[in-house]
Amino acid sequence: EILKVHTRKTPLGADVILSKIARGTPGFSGADLENLVNEAALFAARSDKKVIDQHDLEQAKDKVIMGVERKSLVLTDVEKRTTAYHEAGHTLVGKNLPGTDPIHKVTIIPRGMALGVTQTLPNEDRVNLSKDRAENTIAFLMGGRTAEEIVLNQQTTGAGNDIERATDLARRMVCEWGMSEVLGPLTFGGKEEQIFLGRDISQHRDYSEQTAQTIDREIRDIVERNYRRAKEIVRTNQKALHDLAAALLEHETLDGEEVDQIIRGEKITRPRPSETVGGGSNPPTAVAAVTTESPVKGGGGGPAPAPLPA
Repeated sequence: EILKVHTRKTPLGADVILSKIARGTPGFSGADLENLVNEAALFAARSDKKVIDQHDLEQAKDKVIMGVERKSLVLTDVEKRTTAYHEAGHTLVGKNLPGTDPIHKVTIIPRGMALGVTQTLPNEDRVNLSKDRAENTIAFLMGGRTAEEIVLNQQTTGAGNDIERATDLARRMVCEWGMSEVLGPLTFGGKEEQIFLGRDISQHRDYSEQTAQTIDREIRDIVERNYRRAKEIVRTNQKALHDLAAALLEHETLDGEEVDQIIRGEKITRPRPSETVGGGSNPPTAVAAVTTESPVKGGGGGPAPAPLPA
């Protein structure tokens, strides 16, 4: 409804589905949505269009969320191949896990600090997180790393952000949400708010050394268990993995319908990115994974996930 307000004086194409844009922008304020519409108008104007179509809105959403396309960043063929398999691994695991959000878009076009992104869109608003969905999210995040290991026989910094997010999610499952069968429905590491310096939050350790070791074992067990799940999915679906990676190398961006076609073994046909107007991405874009280029923080190579409950 807010998007309708900001687009009431804007000519929209017949293919525009505002509900799809709304699903992909959780937490956006009215000003954020207005900015998105303005960016879409600029994309349409640059292409001499009379109306804003769905592709313009998707491009605007990607720019607002992840930054502009880094067309000046030149990747080697080896790096593009690594990124393609990384994102294909995320996509394949996401498609084979029950109860996960649908894959909306996969791209290996660099944006901001990301070398590639796998985006999912929720079918409905969600304010709660079950244990099964949390574990599926961890497996999804591990999909990129496992694809690199199985196909390319290597480990890269591209999985750094994925591993960080998976470990943090497992730690919250154990220490905050009582989702450990060994430790039970308890919380560990109480939080204290300071009344100065902007109410900084610090944690104090309120458990024994033995419990700390158990927490570490539980976190490791959750991550490694779902890592093995992801690896098994990738290993048993290698043909689809190779097909997805090849399509990404050719087209750079795939939407959800094209991903389904490739997994079913069907061919997709459309112009190469160099033949399209502007030489950029194709029309189709939250758990998404992100491959970053930072050797210090690592990358993400996977899905932009929906916010977790506080």
